[in-house]
Amino acid sequence: MAKNLEFKVRYESLDALLPRLADLKATHTGTIHQVDTYFENPKGRLKLRETAEPDEGWLIYYERPNKLESRYSIYQLSEIAEPVALKELLTAALGIKTIVKKQRSLWMYNSTRIHLDIVEGLGEFVELETVFQGQTENEAIKEHQHVKTTLNLNAAEPIAVSYSEL
Repeated sequence: MAKNLEFKVRYESLDALLPRLADLKATHTGTIHQVDTYFENPKGRLKLRETAEPDEGWLIYYERPNKLESRYSIYQLSEIAEPVALKELLTAALGIKTIVKKQRSLWMYNSTRIHLDIVEGLGEFVELETVFQGQTENEAIKEHQHVKTTLNLNAAEPIAVSYSEL
């Protein structure tokens, strides 16, 4: 399974973060609408991510502790060509825990994905995911801390849990 280092905060105004993203020299890669259906699951978290494309989705399983500071997440994902059919199957087999709808503006800084999320019914959030690929763990941690510091995320309210649990 893949591994990354994650951190999430509630953020008052995502627009106020844009100058800091420019200082970081992060690259905006797009804005997408996502619907994440979380399923009842005895271990970890299992969700089906649907996008605006009807024949495109992702099945994502991950394990991550609920901690306020940066935490490791191990995950597995699989691209899905027929998300509606899979959603029906998983709903019948496992049951739906909750559905999270969000608009995500995706930024990249080296191996760190910076998500500016507007989550329906919950508010605005910033989420960092530093992927452990092509670098040592120490290098990934250093990059993660650099992004947190440059964006001044330590001053924001940290969130320990998944959007599905808010």
